[in-house]
Amino acid sequence: MYDRNLGLNLELKSGHPSLEFTNTVNNHASDQPGETLFKYEDILGWAKRVGVLRTVQVDQLAQKAERQPEKAIAVFAQSLELREVLYRIFVAKTKSKSPAQEDLTILNSVLSSLASSAHLVHHAGRFEWQWDIDENALELPLWLLALSAVDLLTSDDYQWVGQCADEDGCGWLFVDTSKNHSRRWCDINDCGNRAKQRRYQKRAQKS
Repeated sequence: MYDRNLGLNLELKSGHPSLEFTNTVNNHASDQPGETLFKYEDILGWAKRVGVLRTVQVDQLAQKAERQPEKAIAVFAQSLELREVLYRIFVAKTKSKSPAQEDLTILNSVLSSLASSAHLVHHAGRFEWQWDIDENALELPLWLLALSAVDLLTSDDYQWVGQCADEDGCGWLFVDTSKNHSRRWCDINDCGNRAKQRRYQKRAQKS
């Protein structure tokens, strides 16, 4: 059975859902990354945790996944592929590089499945895209995460996407909203504190 509380204890440090998704891998930039999502239901629990899906949607999709296990496995695999694509695209930004065309192609392939559901609406004096997505489709979290990534990629915040400078390869991404845009760590009390201790030890060795 699906555990509706799955994912509730995950740490959220990035400031944007699409980056939280890339951060579901521990030590993402190291030689030994650690996976935290192992099945479709894990995606649902995580999506609820970050507010991408509502409880009622999660419960409905979990029940549908039980009825269509092969389809759920396929969507789960596609979701992890999207996660790695987004990770590479955003990491390229932190290194002032252009994203790989192959990664953009994969992202666009997900978005193309939503093209027929998009239409332009006028709201509060401005035009915006609205997406009429099938909320009963097992692909719902995949689609919403792709749209979330597009939201960040096309926003002003994109220029402030950064990556944790941890020497052990934490690799977590974040939107740098600090006053001077000088954030270096996913968490100053975690990776930042570890770096501080290393500097202290180096100074102690030299003295």
